[in-house]
Amino acid sequence: MTLTQTPQARPRQTASVSDDTIFALRRARGATDLWQPLDRLYGTHPDFAAFGRALEALLSEAFAARPAPLRALDLERDLNPDWFLSPRQVGYVFYIDRFAGSLTGVLDHVGYLKELGVTYVHFMPCLMPREGANDGGYAVRDYTRFDPRLGTMEEFETVAAALRAEGIGVCLDMVLNHTASEHAWAEAARAGDAKYRRFYHVFDDETLPRQYEESLLEIFPDDAPGNFTFDEAMGKWVWTTFHHFQWDLNWSNPWVFLEILRVMLALLNRGAETLRLDAVAFMWKQMGTICQNLPPVHDILQALRAATRMVAPGTMLKAEAIVSPQDLVPYLGTGTHTGKASNLAYHNNLMVQFWSSLASRDVGMMTHVLSTHFPSRFPNATWGTYLRCHDDIGWAVTDEDAGAVGLNAHAHRNFLADFYEGVFPGSFARGGLFQYNPATGDKRNNGTCASLAGLERALEQGDPGLIDDAIARILMGHALIASFGGIPLIYMGDELGLMNNYADHRLPDGSIDSRRMQRPDMDWEAAARRRDPATIEGRIFGGVQRIMARRAGLRQLHGGHPTEILPPPTPSVLAFRRAAPGEPVVCLFNFRETEQWVPASWLQAQGVTIWRDRLGEQPLDPAAGGVLLPRYGALWIG
Repeated sequence: MTLTQTPQARPRQTASVSDDTIFALRRARGATDLWQPLDRLYGTHPDFAAFGRALEALLSEAFAARPAPLRALDLERDLNPDWFLSPRQVGYVFYIDRFAGSLTGVLDHVGYLKELGVTYVHFMPCLMPREGANDGGYAVRDYTRFDPRLGTMEEFETVAAALRAEGIGVCLDMVLNHTASEHAWAEAARAGDAKYRRFYHVFDDETLPRQYEESLLEIFPDDAPGNFTFDEAMGKWVWTTFHHFQWDLNWSNPWVFLEILRVMLALLNRGAETLRLDAVAFMWKQMGTICQNLPPVHDILQALRAATRMVAPGTMLKAEAIVSPQDLVPYLGTGTHTGKASNLAYHNNLMVQFWSSLASRDVGMMTHVLSTHFPSRFPNATWGTYLRCHDDIGWAVTDEDAGAVGLNAHAHRNFLADFYEGVFPGSFARGGLFQYNPATGDKRNNGTCASLAGLERALEQGDPGLIDDAIARILMGHALIASFGGIPLIYMGDELGLMNNYADHRLPDGSIDSRRMQRPDMDWEAAARRRDPATIEGRIFGGVQRIMARRAGLRQLHGGHPTEILPPPTPSVLAFRRAAPGEPVVCLFNFRETEQWVPASWLQAQGVTIWRDRLGEQPLDPAAGGVLLPRYGALWIG
């Protein structure tokens, strides 16, 4: 062929890869992560071989049933595995009935969610609970059905698809430690079915329960003392860590793993993008321990994540483990579980230390806890950061951490409980107590973010200066959770300054749940004022909206960049560096009602070379010799 000749056109070759091939590749990729922990957990169980065959069949069935739009989402996120670490991620948490009345009613408020930049909504417990007292929905009677008072599973699929089209994924609660005592498995166990009795911890008499009790803690000492319940119909004792109507599952039985995984995959195939794994710390039982945070729990979580990643890699698992700092970190993966445990875990300690530092006006313990106990980043995992949630605040302050900064832990916990109940002299807060245990002195607190931050008391006093301070505390806190690293989770109403709910604490069985204090109904009349900057709602909503928009545009806040805790420039200023290569951002938060001066020399020592506040989008003047942090102010400098 000469240079002037045109080469013969060759037929275009196209490569196509079938879904079955993709699934086979994912199974091969995750095989070690799945089967190594399962072998440690169940390898000596006589049913292990049969369990393995049943598990392989379940994975194939679940993948075959996965809808095409969700398979497309899986492929997109498989190619972008750090999607959930993006600074564009913002969460919003609510009870469906209190936010929208019904499941389908949520779609009436998509515009509101998008105004806040929300990409992730957590529907608080909404699977079918038992009738009567149900621990706020965490006593699930049927994992396959929606609470009929809210909607149907078919409506959930429709709502999840509509939200996904708007760029919003849905998180559902999946209770792993227990079922309701009326669940079909429990009913079968009660009726004498040997298979389902092995799904729970059932004892013929009190001998073993009493031995276990010697080392166990009480979770609800007021309402549900002890950890075991005698079931009259069965004539046997059942392990019930939380309430008598919540039967603990026996995770040493591999068939429990299989059936719970079956439920999880079905929910993910219905359209859930995240599952919040409730009460995971309690899943494994071992005599002589407190039966919390035991090593097999992390094997279970790794295996669940590996299995769901084979079928639905575009989804996430979030561990609900409200535990001490040293116990919390493994839920995001350490040692052999590094990069293989939960995608998300709640940063309970950041929340506790935020409120502690506000009360004391000192960040010493906060700096110590965050720098001592937590790595600067996690491979393939991150935090859910938050200021408030549906639950009480337990003051997780250890003797060691308090002692490291010259405090008495017991005295400091009592101070915080009194301060946020609002009875400590000079407190700005309004709150309540939860599960006070006079035997141990343990006190926990209830209250919304706004009331704990001082807005309720300030409005009662009609003091504009105190109102300003309360709003500044709320916004400073949201700037903290937006920049710390992870996905900031806004609890419904915090963006408007909704205050304590003092009504409807009585449950259907006549008992009282004071946690309803922080579970008010959404006030849509207040929300209608959100665009008026002269109103409190407008000031708070506009501030939160601005913070999340600034976060979305700042690549340094990507969850993959380390969060390095810095020595505080003053005792009341928390400081950390988001160590993005070449362009770090130093974040400062003032926990005092007076302005704080941060010297330029300190900032330069932390790597600041670009003198700009990325939160307020304002230039700073290095010639001024430093920066002035407003009262309860926040700056992101870099």
